[in-house]
Amino acid sequence: MAQQQNKLKLYSYWRSSCSCRIRMALNLKSLEYQYIPVNLLKGEQFSPEFQKLNPIGYVPVLVDGDVVISDSFAIFMYLEEKYPQIPLFPSDIAKKALNIQAANIVCSSIQPLQNATVLKYIEAKVGPDERIPWAKFHIEKGFEALEKLLKDRAGRYATGDEVSMADVFLAPQLHYGTKRFNVDMAKFPLLTRLNGAYSELSEFRKAMPENQPDAPLA
Repeated sequence: MAQQQNKLKLYSYWRSSCSCRIRMALNLKSLEYQYIPVNLLKGEQFSPEFQKLNPIGYVPVLVDGDVVISDSFAIFMYLEEKYPQIPLFPSDIAKKALNIQAANIVCSSIQPLQNATVLKYIEAKVGPDERIPWAKFHIEKGFEALEKLLKDRAGRYATGDEVSMADVFLAPQLHYGTKRFNVDMAKFPLLTRLNGAYSELSEFRKAMPENQPDAPLA
């Protein structure tokens, strides 16, 4: 009973790439968690209950006993510190910095600019036909940077032959960019190869949007 009460809780939305990162990290670390869906389309992120967890109204949020953490980057760092048994950070300091750099390209220079809130703003202020071109421009700009950054440093995965932080942040973005915004991945051979490698990892497949309990039935 005590074990169940102490189980990690993840407030998530099936299509959120930020939530997907944390689902992947939890799976890779073999950590059990309770999935609590937050329907962003219905505005559940603005409920008083959720606002107490994260005042800015974004998912994911991780609850670990009395500890409440929002923001996928902060959650990842917390998990890495508290549950180091299966590390997702390389021990090499230069490779660690490379992982943070790659992850930041995704979570600072790509994902926020394709966020549903931003796309709604673009649609309202510029025009409905500008949503997809805007998103594709920023996704491809980020992908071009990642392709150059990782070109001579990647192994089987983004920064070597072991799965690491960069992969956890990259995989959902690659899935999102190709599935939702139809990015032409022929321009990004390295990222395409990495995307194929990720599809072979059960921990990644299990975390993908279509496999979440709140995903709409086909």
